[in-house]
Amino acid sequence: MTKAILINYEYCTGCHSCEVACKKELGLPKGEFGIKLTETGPWEREGKDGPERWEWTWLPVLTKACDLCASRTQAGKMPMCVQHCQAWCMYYGEAEELAKKMDGGSRWALYAK
Repeated sequence: MTKAILINYEYCTGCHSCEVACKKELGLPKGEFGIKLTETGPWEREGKDGPERWEWTWLPVLTKACDLCASRTQAGKMPMCVQHCQAWCMYYGEAEELAKKMDGGSRWALYAK
């Protein structure tokens, strides 16, 4: 079975806790990341909220340094980024099971290694 991390971008608040927890766990030097939080926006959003509604989107992206916290997950623990997510918008588990959570109503990304 393939393990994966599922992220619901709709609810990410951009707190960077996943990034900090990962850097500490992997012992990465300045400028290197296992998960990197990027920001898109702001842009003006048209729609039911009117033309003065602005939107920012935070995108946690796994990098090549990410090993899904192999030593932690082998011990039955969650990856550090998932454990420390303040918005509870990250999930860890079997890729097939996580894919079932993707309802099409939110912005999701599934990362498998």
